[in-house]
Amino acid sequence: MKTTAIPRAEILTLVPHQGAMCLWDEVVEFDARSIRLRAFNHRDAVHPLRHRDRLHAVHLGEYGAQAMAVHGGLLARVAGGGVKPGMLVALRDLVLHVSRIDDLPGALEAQAQCLMADASGSQYRFLITHDGTTLASGRAAVLHSLPGESA
Repeated sequence: MKTTAIPRAEILTLVPHQGAMCLWDEVVEFDARSIRLRAFNHRDAVHPLRHRDRLHAVHLGEYGAQAMAVHGGLLARVAGGGVKPGMLVALRDLVLHVSRIDDLPGALEAQAQCLMADASGSQYRFLITHDGTTLASGRAAVLHSLPGESA
């Protein structure tokens, strides 16, 4: 794995998610098949996904999907390309082990592994933890173009 940390400012150049909707704060490491990231924003009182003063665990699905977006952006940059917008089309096998995450004191960490990727889209498996405890796991699929469109 590449072990050079990548800060939030650089992540913002890799993904379409901007401002507070960019959920990851740093890339810890990545290679051609996987990525590991950290976020500290889950305790932020103005987190854009917060509802009634809580950040519910169901939003870990969005953290997982954004992990794959960051990985895709890094791979595109390595290949000499730019950000390729996509549409989340499936979130499967999402297992939540907590009901909320805004009360967790430390960083959220994600590991995402590419299961399949081509010009039309990609599928990843992700695992999100806090202090070594699993919070959520699942799979996400993104399409970069709809059937019949050019990729």
